[in-house]
Amino acid sequence: MRLKDKIAIVVGAGQGPGTGMGNGRATVIRFVQEGAKVLCVDRDLASAEETAVMAGKEAKGGGEAAPFEADVTKEATLREMCAHAHRRWGRIDILHYNVGFSIAGGDASPTEITEEAFDRIMTVNLRGMVMAVKHVLPIMRAQKSGVILGISSLAAWEKYPYVAYKASKSAMIAYQQQIAIQNAEYGIRSNVILPGLMDTPMAVDTRARHSGKPRAEVAAMRDARVPLRKKMGTAWDVANAALFLASDEANFITGVQLPVDGGSLVDIGH
Repeated sequence: MRLKDKIAIVVGAGQGPGTGMGNGRATVIRFVQEGAKVLCVDRDLASAEETAVMAGKEAKGGGEAAPFEADVTKEATLREMCAHAHRRWGRIDILHYNVGFSIAGGDASPTEITEEAFDRIMTVNLRGMVMAVKHVLPIMRAQKSGVILGISSLAAWEKYPYVAYKASKSAMIAYQQQIAIQNAEYGIRSNVILPGLMDTPMAVDTRARHSGKPRAEVAAMRDARVPLRKKMGTAWDVANAALFLASDEANFITGVQLPVDGGSLVDIGH
């Protein structure tokens, strides 16, 4: 019951088509299993509802999950998201921003990137978090407590072929550090998770569709690049990292970037 009586918002709680489970859905389930009440936010309400039903079956210690429709490209819907959670439960303890895309948004190399693709990806990956935090901060400051989590990516630090995803995930780190230091006096903690090669629908199925290769072939190529057991991580690995950072066990941790990468960052020379 590490999140008992905690109120959480998970943005990106649904998931796209593909095999297995995405980070957002897994995180909702883990939070609810640990006693949290979670607003499951997604632009696809049906997918958010599906997550809420799955999480509800796993609920323990007063945990619950409720779906909510919001579009991270529209600030007004993010403002209403925060207001809705606050009206319903009286406080907000955790904001978890788990939205982002690369190839699906038209990301490309430095010589191929278009204005439209760059703006689209930066809006979803970065501006959405900035606007969500804008509206949750006054609530958390009044409470004198709160946790803000973002899903960045190992792409922020490692060699990555496409422009907008790398730029947006790198910027998220700088932004999260700013939020952490500016709000430490209010008891608000802000951290980001940097997933490495993960076996999720967004990471694997999107690449399979984009490349025209079978999913199994894409997965095998990614597995081979992971030092630890030659196996990609799963959404549960990210969800468990989020659970730790959201919980009081991480009470003295703020402004950090936590890689969840199977050793990729220390695989020097490969």
